[in-house]
Amino acid sequence: MATPSLTAARPTSVHGGRPALDKKPGPFTYVVFFAVLAMGMLFTAYSLMHDMHELGTTVTTWTPFLLLGVALLIALGFEFVNGFHDTANAVATVIYTHSLPPNVAVVWSGFFNFLGVLLSSGAVAFGIIALLPVELILQVGSSAGFAMIFALLIAAILWNLGTWWLGLPASSSHTLIGSIIGVGVANALMHGRDGTSGVDWAQATKIGYALLLSPLVGFGCAALLLLALRAFVKNRALYKAPQGNTPPPWWIRGLLIITCTGVSFAHGSNDGQKGMGLIMLILVGTLPMAYALNRTMPADQALQFAAVAEVTQQALVKNTPLPAPADPRPVLSDYVRNKEATPQLIPALAALTGHIGEEVKGYGSLSKVPAEAMGNVRNDMYLASESIRLMDKNKVGNFDADTHNKLQLFKQQIDNATRFIPLWVKIAVAIALGLGTMVGWKRIVVTVGEKIGKTHLTYAQGASAETVAMLTIGAADMFGLPVSTTHVLSSGVAGTMVANGGGLQMKTIRNLLMAWVLTLPAAILLSGSLYWLFTQIF
Repeated sequence: MATPSLTAARPTSVHGGRPALDKKPGPFTYVVFFAVLAMGMLFTAYSLMHDMHELGTTVTTWTPFLLLGVALLIALGFEFVNGFHDTANAVATVIYTHSLPPNVAVVWSGFFNFLGVLLSSGAVAFGIIALLPVELILQVGSSAGFAMIFALLIAAILWNLGTWWLGLPASSSHTLIGSIIGVGVANALMHGRDGTSGVDWAQATKIGYALLLSPLVGFGCAALLLLALRAFVKNRALYKAPQGNTPPPWWIRGLLIITCTGVSFAHGSNDGQKGMGLIMLILVGTLPMAYALNRTMPADQALQFAAVAEVTQQALVKNTPLPAPADPRPVLSDYVRNKEATPQLIPALAALTGHIGEEVKGYGSLSKVPAEAMGNVRNDMYLASESIRLMDKNKVGNFDADTHNKLQLFKQQIDNATRFIPLWVKIAVAIALGLGTMVGWKRIVVTVGEKIGKTHLTYAQGASAETVAMLTIGAADMFGLPVSTTHVLSSGVAGTMVANGGGLQMKTIRNLLMAWVLTLPAAILLSGSLYWLFTQIF
């Protein structure tokens, strides 16, 4: 179905081989879909209740659990929308080359999105969290913390739904980053600070470069790959558009299905982590006794943790003649927020390092930390880890190699204790993202398959664009960077159209560029406004 914003006439070459996009799934498909959805929701509720029961949690009021339930539904809703918004990037090429029927393609893509989430590393999840204002991370269970979570997730969902309705392949990653920046800027302005102080701009710039360069990589590399194929692979069938609805030769079909599978898996592995990171923030804020620290860490590792903390504290003390402040936390919080080192920074870090080591040693293991102390211990660890990261990045302290190595080892121990994702969270996000890929995919599939180029997508073009997208997203996942599956794939299709001499439909390209340019400011404005509104309500 054509949409108002993308009414460019379909190229005549498309009509003859246009896939049957209007075929409705059968009743059995609906039964399986809703059965999996119901099982996912029940499994999530059971896992939460099980974790609370293991800790002997006594429920005195249901208000925090109602907020938790709403926040989890919104977070999983974001992943669901992310799934059906981005699924076109994986399935458009196999659908428009008739390698797989549309309904089979989206189910296949959903399954490998599911696997990608389950097997993801978690690095991207915590890279996203690093963008959030430090004071809101430390108080994520407060009303301001819930306002932050609700504002950024609802803003991202609204923008994703709007661009999906218009058939625009906008970036869910781009949207979420803009939403996070909007909350950070609004929070700083509301506290009388410069709006630029509300965001870790170094981390935002790093992610911004990844979002900016990934479309250029997609366009250039897909075009070069297609030209390389034309130079070295002389089989003419590879460079022809499909004839009618006939599937391609088996080896071409296999190549296209493999690249579709790779993009689906890479998309799940990268995009699924964004929801995981936010869900962990929600859990830490509402149920710190269960999720603030990794209780599965063995007791012998806790003893090693305490020993590393002690030698790290000693090394830091040797590097400063100043005494430690009475309370090191404000010093470190100010540094993490403002990135401005003071003479008290190293003594404060030494004091907090020693305090963390003594706490862990005194409790014997992380699983024995009392519920009432869990959130405070985690906040101390977060402050220490972020301080070490920023000091290393900004070359603060001029430490010798031995001190530097001890600091990095201590940071690694802290991250192992705080940066963990329970299996049930991965499964819940995997189900949401996987099921989302099977809904509402047609609008953006039509844009990618018909409205970027002036000619029908050939087998070689589909394989080139999908291969580059798969490798680019996989590499970004390894480095913990969120990139846009949408931008990489759609720009890859555009690159192959140019390399093939087919030309581009400039109206579509202008609309895509407009969505790319507007996504960041729109998400910033929307999330910032929602954050202000929610802080007035909560």
